[in-house]
Amino acid sequence: MKNNHLFLGLLLPLFVACGNAGLKESTAVQFTAKNPLDAPRKDALVVIGAGELKEKHPSLDLASVKFTAGDAVPFQANDLDGDGTTDEFALLLDFAAGEEKNIRIEPLAAGESLPDFKKRTQAEISHKINGTWKDREYEGGEFKNVDYLRVPPEHTDHSWFIRYEGPGWESDLVGYRFYLDWRNATDIFGKKTTDMVLQNVGLDGFDSYHEPAPWGMDVLKVGKSLGIGALGTWLNGKALRVETTDSLACRIVLNGPVESLVRTNYFGWKAGDVTTDVTSEMSIHGGSRLTRHDVTLSQPMPNLCTGIVKDANGRLFQNENADWGYIATWGKQSLAGDQLGMAVLYRKGDLIEKTEDEFSHVVVLSPIENRLTYYFLAAWEQEPGGIQTEEAFKAYLDGLLVEMNSPVTAGL
Repeated sequence: MKNNHLFLGLLLPLFVACGNAGLKESTAVQFTAKNPLDAPRKDALVVIGAGELKEKHPSLDLASVKFTAGDAVPFQANDLDGDGTTDEFALLLDFAAGEEKNIRIEPLAAGESLPDFKKRTQAEISHKINGTWKDREYEGGEFKNVDYLRVPPEHTDHSWFIRYEGPGWESDLVGYRFYLDWRNATDIFGKKTTDMVLQNVGLDGFDSYHEPAPWGMDVLKVGKSLGIGALGTWLNGKALRVETTDSLACRIVLNGPVESLVRTNYFGWKAGDVTTDVTSEMSIHGGSRLTRHDVTLSQPMPNLCTGIVKDANGRLFQNENADWGYIATWGKQSLAGDQLGMAVLYRKGDLIEKTEDEFSHVVVLSPIENRLTYYFLAAWEQEPGGIQTEEAFKAYLDGLLVEMNSPVTAGL
C-alpha cells in the first residue's frame, strides 16, 4: 500500500479532513488548502482519503463527484488495493504566493460527465506473447501491455521478453524505467515533448531508444551502479542492489492523468545474513520530475541505500535545509553528450551517512518501522524549457527543499 505517514504538501500527498456537518444529496463539501510560502507553487499534489470523507459525509456518492476551485480541478480516483473501490482522490492545484483556495467537492448533476483531463502521467509494463522461450531468451511473439506480471523464472537481462526491460513511468517532464531482473537499477528517459511517449518506446524489441528520436531518448548509462535512485543496501563498503531474490512481481497500480504508480514485490531478497520481502512503490505526478519511492520491508534490514551513478563528467554537490537534504550531480553526463542533472532527496532523520563506492555516490538510510520514503529526479537540458546550467539546477533543487519543509496546509 502507498505509504502516507509523511505530509509534505507539494511533494508528499496531503490528506484533507472534511467537516462533520451533515450533507444533503445536492450539497457540496468545502475545504481550504493554503500555500504558506511567499512564492507560487505549481502542480501541487493534494490527496484526500476517501474513507474519512465517506465516514463524515455518507450521503455523498464518491463514484459521482467533481472538484472545483472556481474552475474544474484535475483529479483522479485511486484504487490502491485493487478491490474496485476508491481509496483516495488525487488533485493537482496551482497556488499564488500565500494563496488559500476554497475547494468544493460537488455531486455530478444528472447526465453530467467529468471533464476530460489532459493525461500528464503514465505507467506501463509490456511483455511478449505468442512466442517461445529458448533457454533464457524469448523468441518471436509481439508485445502486449498488462497490469500485472509475475516474472517467469526464465527471464534475465537481455531476454527480449519485457519491452525496454521493465516497467516505465513518466510525467509530462521526464520518464523512468527500471530493469525487472537481477540488476534492479533505475534508468532515465529524457523527453523532448510534454506528450506521453512510453507507449511508443522499444517496440522493435531492441534498444533503439538509446539513439535520439523525436520524443527523446534513454540518457543514462547505468552499468553496475545504482543508476538514479535505485534501492540497495550498504554492505561491506559497497552498494548492493536488490539482486538475489526468490521471485519478482510487478503491478501497474495507477495510470492516470494526475498520478501514476508502479508497485513491485521482491520476494526473498537476500543481502548478507538478512532475508526480507520488499514492497517497492514508485510514483510520479503531473508537472513533476520527482519519483517518490516508498519502500516497505517484511523483516528489518539495516543500512538501506540509494544513490546516483558516478560519471567523470558529473560534478557532485549537496545541500540540507531543515528536515530534508539532497545529493546531486550535474554535467555533460547524458548519453547524448549534453547536460544532465540528477538528484536523490532524503529525510535528514533517516540519514546514516553519505559515502561512495566504485560505481555510485551513495546515501545510506535507516528505515523507520521497516518503512522508508525518498525521492529522485532527473533534469535533461533538451526538455521543453529545460534547465540549462548547473546554477539553475542548484536553485531548482534548493527551491524543492524549501517547499518540502513548508507543506501546503488544509482545513475547513
